[in-house]
Amino acid sequence: MKTNYRMTIQYDGTRYFGWEHQPNTEMTIQGKIETVLSRLTGTSVEVLGAGRTDAGVHAKAMVANCFLDTEKSPEEIKDYLNEYLPEDIAVTGLVKAGDRFHSRYNATGKTYRYTCYIGRDKPVFDRKYVYTLNQRPNIDSMKSAAGYLTGEHDFASFCSNPKMKKSTVRNVDSIEILANGDYLIFTYHGSGFLQHMVRILTGTLLEVGFGRRTPESMLTLLEAKDRKLAGPTAPACGLCLMQVDYQ
Repeated sequence: MKTNYRMTIQYDGTRYFGWEHQPNTEMTIQGKIETVLSRLTGTSVEVLGAGRTDAGVHAKAMVANCFLDTEKSPEEIKDYLNEYLPEDIAVTGLVKAGDRFHSRYNATGKTYRYTCYIGRDKPVFDRKYVYTLNQRPNIDSMKSAAGYLTGEHDFASFCSNPKMKKSTVRNVDSIEILANGDYLIFTYHGSGFLQHMVRILTGTLLEVGFGRRTPESMLTLLEAKDRKLAGPTAPACGLCLMQVDYQ
């Protein structure tokens, strides 16, 4: 009899083409985990993730679930996964879940962190996890702009998918911007995010910080619903999924 298992996963996304299966490559997080679990059970296993992080994006606490037919305990399944998964993917928690638990549909919120490096020296050991800036942006201006972006809005201007058929309305309840030594950290929390949305928000806020846009222009961007008017998509390396919320 199959049992539903909930797992928490962390990964360095540098060398992967994102979470979700991609044609013509085995280098996805989902694919690597399914391969190991299929070897464990001797049957095909589908792993359902709470989100679909893009190529190069990292995660501290991605949540996923899958149904397995095995006599192994949750701890034994976790140990098996960590023994055979690549060194840049780790399962930090695995427990039995109710049959109706779905990591994506039951999620009520997500926290993403985007990290920039604003120091003078090259961030040799952090280079895979930060976006290195050549100048310090004005944090107060970015905080002012972020105030216009929080709340429930149509974020079509911040979505990279021009063929999006579903609603582009999302609720971003907080955007925190903090300088911590040589690092500039953006923390976003919301009910859900569109494709590349956090990275586009970050790229646009940085343009405000560099004086290329005004904080008030965020209102025009939201009203326009046009991706071409927003800022650049910040590099994937600086983005990390920090937490997935459930009731």
